[in-house]
Amino acid sequence: MNTEREKYILALDLGTSVTSAMVFNHAGEIFSHASKEFEQFFPKPGWIEQDAEELWFSIVSVAQVALRKVGLTGSDLAGIGITNQRETTILWNKESGKPVGNAIVWQDRRTSRICDQLKDKGLQEKIKSKTGLEIDAYFSATKIMWLLDHNAEARELADQEKLAFGTVDSWVLWKFTKGACHYTDVSNASRTMLFNINTLTWDEELLELLNIPSSILPEVRSSSEIYARTHPSIFGCDVPIASLIGDQQAALFGQQCFERGTVKNTYNTGCFILMNTGKDPIFSNHKLITTIAWQIGDEVTYALEGSVFNAGTVIQWLRDVLNLIDSLDEVEELAKSEKDNGGVFIVPSFTGLGAPYWDQYARGTFWGLNMGTTPGHLARAALESIAMRSADVIKAMEADLEMEIPEVRVGGTILNDTMLQFQSDILNLPVVQPVRIEMTLLGAAYLAGLAVGFWKNKEELQSQYKVAKQFKCLADPKDVDHVLKYWNRAVNSSLAWLDPMD
Repeated sequence: MNTEREKYILALDLGTSVTSAMVFNHAGEIFSHASKEFEQFFPKPGWIEQDAEELWFSIVSVAQVALRKVGLTGSDLAGIGITNQRETTILWNKESGKPVGNAIVWQDRRTSRICDQLKDKGLQEKIKSKTGLEIDAYFSATKIMWLLDHNAEARELADQEKLAFGTVDSWVLWKFTKGACHYTDVSNASRTMLFNINTLTWDEELLELLNIPSSILPEVRSSSEIYARTHPSIFGCDVPIASLIGDQQAALFGQQCFERGTVKNTYNTGCFILMNTGKDPIFSNHKLITTIAWQIGDEVTYALEGSVFNAGTVIQWLRDVLNLIDSLDEVEELAKSEKDNGGVFIVPSFTGLGAPYWDQYARGTFWGLNMGTTPGHLARAALESIAMRSADVIKAMEADLEMEIPEVRVGGTILNDTMLQFQSDILNLPVVQPVRIEMTLLGAAYLAGLAVGFWKNKEELQSQYKVAKQFKCLADPKDVDHVLKYWNRAVNSSLAWLDPMD
């Protein structure tokens, strides 16, 4: 008689405003879940910070709660997968393990002028050819530069080779191992604007140009391997940490977009659209970024990405600032109180416009308000703005690959039928929502499970993908053209809203 207990995979997601833990069984089903919001700080307009210690405490807390809910301990885990908000920049003292100042969040815009200076030096093409990225405050490099220039302790520690830099994955891996490991994976490294995606190494020329010492950088590893084991004090035993991957790449893997040309869109704080482009990097002619999706063994998979910085934030704004709704779930009912947007368009560029515009100085705007505008019109315009910003990116992807996308697989926390039907209408593409919509955590779990032999291969995973809903275009093409005309007018009117010198 076999009395061995079933094993599970614990996936941890350090998101932009929430940390989450999910325990998955071998069927890819959620066995337990816990989440916790954490505080964000806004010391100046355009500045967004987090407390790195709070990030650490929150992820340990949700992990322990998720296990305790179902009577599990660390000994029940086959492995742990970690996924994270990308680009967010943390510096810490290698000796004490203490953060040097707050983390600078990916949405933070304080380094916009540094980016302008780099562009003025003619570095755009050099940086893009090496890293696949546009020069933008979004990425980690200029955040590191700013911290080193504005924090005397950071520069002093760097000079003494006692300073560590990491995106959130590196920070929590360091903490889980009590400082034994300073690693990141290729997907997170490719978001720093310091990593050469052609050679898969930190780029010495860029480090010298940006005056960033290589001694602060983590070692770059694959996305699916056993990096280390947790310190026994955390789970009562040592558990293999077996995946590190940026949250959007994790969602691409969780959506099982394993073939070239497959696309996913995740609707959370922002919208992030990724297309698997296979074994070779494709450099965009339409201002998308080229990034690494994941590495398993020696095989690297690349992706095209378009980042929409503000999606769920526009719904939060309706709730927290305008007080039109009490919870995010209420936005769809309010939107359905009107049959259309009443001519109202919202451009949700609270922190600038990402792909394919890359305008650091755009800001959120309303267009088409009139005395008949209702809360329902605003709610519908908010949902439509998320879908239309996503459509901007997906159309650019189709142009870059010169192919039609077969479908868009969707996930995230702000999905609703009204928005997804509009998304299908505006794209004239099928939009597929799987049964499991939290694909970020599932992707991290899958990659960890593959590393420890919990799952055999990607073919085994594919049997677990199940569709809950599929939306197909129902709109009249003339109506779509009319909406797009005014959307494009609204976006163009929002560009360069701020004066860079203000």
